[in-house]
Amino acid sequence: MMLTRLKANSEGKLAKQICKVVLDHFEKQYSRELGDAWSTTRDILTSPSCWQYAVLFNRFNYPFELEKDLHLKGYHTLFQGSLPYCPESVKCYLSRTPDRMPSERHQMGILKKYYLLNAASLLPVLALELRDGEKVLDLCAAPGGKSVALLQCAYPGYLHCNESDSLRSRWLRQTLESFIPQPVVNVIKVSELDGREMGDAQPEIFDKVLVDAPCSNDRSWLFSSDSQKAACRISQRRKLPLLQIELLRKQLLL
Repeated sequence: MMLTRLKANSEGKLAKQICKVVLDHFEKQYSRELGDAWSTTRDILTSPSCWQYAVLFNRFNYPFELEKDLHLKGYHTLFQGSLPYCPESVKCYLSRTPDRMPSERHQMGILKKYYLLNAASLLPVLALELRDGEKVLDLCAAPGGKSVALLQCAYPGYLHCNESDSLRSRWLRQTLESFIPQPVVNVIKVSELDGREMGDAQPEIFDKVLVDAPCSNDRSWLFSSDSQKAACRISQRRKLPLLQIELLRKQLLL
């Protein structure tokens, strides 16, 4: 009973934070695009307790005790044996009930044990089928979750993590510092280039390229506390499809 009450209070508190400007925009756009499916999508989008946060273990500082604890709490492993490519070194857990692990704080010189992410974010990483020694580019890498996931799969000969936004690039660097030890970090380069120019500047260098193109990030903006910034973001997101197409086209040259 107490758990149910706390959950209800938490949901009510979060529900009050929904930005009406953004939700009204979504109502117009997605009811037209998704039809009847929008109702279910809307319920999940507006209910943080329904969001699925997976726990990706860091093989460079493996949390054996945490693994035991998650098993006791009913967490289950994802993907193992269900996909054509999923290395044994990739350990990702998900709760069978709404739950979220606390994030670990960044501590200089201490590797974090796990990374929280949406489990679906791992699918493009696994689809890349990275092998030891390959040269790979993570084109839009911040905040760094997919770069960390790539390094759970294999030891690349060279990993280039690019992020054009300087603030997000600092976030990316901190993420890598939190999860990746020496000497693995020696094969990683971080840059702040415009991804649309990399195909011309570095043709045929990489074996594989991961393009997690900038997206609308609807879930975050729905809970924006600044209506003016949210309205500006709604205007900006209309330009995203063109940017995504340009990024994808340019990467065909790599």
